[in-house]
Amino acid sequence: MEKPTPNADSMSDEWCRRHFDHLSPELAATMPATMARMRELCPVARSEEHGGFWVVSTYDEALAVAQDWEVFSSAHGLGISSAPTVIRNLPVQADPPEQRIYKRLINPFFTPAAVAPWEQATRELAGRLIDEFVESGSCEFMDAFARPFPSLTFFQLAINAPAEDLEKVAYLASKSSTPDDPEARECWRGLYEWIRDFTRRRRAEPPRGDVVDAVVHAEIDGRPITEEEVIGTVQLLILGGLETTAGTLGQMLERFCAHPEIPARLRARPELIPSAVTELLRLDGSFVAVGRTAVRDAELGGRQVKAGDKVLIHWASANRDAAEFADADAFDPDRERNRHLAFGAGPHRCAGSNLARLNLRVALEELLGRLDGIRLQEGATVEYHRGLTRSPDTLPITFTPGPRRFPKAV
Repeated sequence: MEKPTPNADSMSDEWCRRHFDHLSPELAATMPATMARMRELCPVARSEEHGGFWVVSTYDEALAVAQDWEVFSSAHGLGISSAPTVIRNLPVQADPPEQRIYKRLINPFFTPAAVAPWEQATRELAGRLIDEFVESGSCEFMDAFARPFPSLTFFQLAINAPAEDLEKVAYLASKSSTPDDPEARECWRGLYEWIRDFTRRRRAEPPRGDVVDAVVHAEIDGRPITEEEVIGTVQLLILGGLETTAGTLGQMLERFCAHPEIPARLRARPELIPSAVTELLRLDGSFVAVGRTAVRDAELGGRQVKAGDKVLIHWASANRDAAEFADADAFDPDRERNRHLAFGAGPHRCAGSNLARLNLRVALEELLGRLDGIRLQEGATVEYHRGLTRSPDTLPITFTPGPRRFPKAV
């Protein structure tokens, strides 16, 4: 049977009911409208794609699946159809109580108190990146800022990794997290090998007191942590630290281009920026979906899910559910109740959420303070990275040229 084709605004009803495909480039392009249609037509849908799986698109059902780890397991992988990782990502590819062991290793390094001392260095990194393009009045935002900014802060401040390796690791992380990319399998191998070599070096070096030290020198139930456990834990940190914040920054700037009244409002009232970050995470968070596997028969939204069935939780759709968020598609930094799911929910809620919030707040403060008149370059179209995360592939923008802040390097 030929698959239905999309219309200009969203995918067809038949596609939503039977052929939902999270890897579809058409879904990436029409996601808000298509997911609104999913919530209306089939809050729990059964797709025939990728061997068959369920799609959960409403807030209450997404939260229920995320919190019920005893029925909907993470231990069988997070994707629906993807190139297999060389090693499992920890702690997200484990269920409690095992999951809690690895989560406790990394959590202390990403509390609000732990990341707060990084703010000044983070702000300087943002300022120096902006200096590289602010005088020209234009840039390709993803390459000039959105990707390097969170990657540099993560490499330099969180894991103390060599800055010269960043471009390579960012490429491997991006390709491996795109399930249908022909290079995905090879890039998973490359990422594994880089982490293996990096953590072996760190194990032999004097301790720096960071999360990498905590992982490589950990004990699990009275035994030394294995190399596979070390690599799997650091692998997850890298995927979360490099990919997701970049995608959110890109979508935020795309929103500013389409709605110039938003940056104007935030410049006039900078005290709104922290709450604006929360609201923009709800609307434009790049971690859009995650997979679970039912380990026993269950009922979900009136549908019968069988043991072994795959279930896709669509966070981005849940975050625009009008049953939870009044005027759900509107940007409202004064929203009183904002229990968004941009960082997931349940035992696997993102451990790096405080670092992401710091990066996004500092980035907005610096960008809004220095880039005025932000617009998408004339004739430009935006296409998206697709899969479990969503971000603009490129975002060419123009703005009013401004002065550098730091002296040029000699």
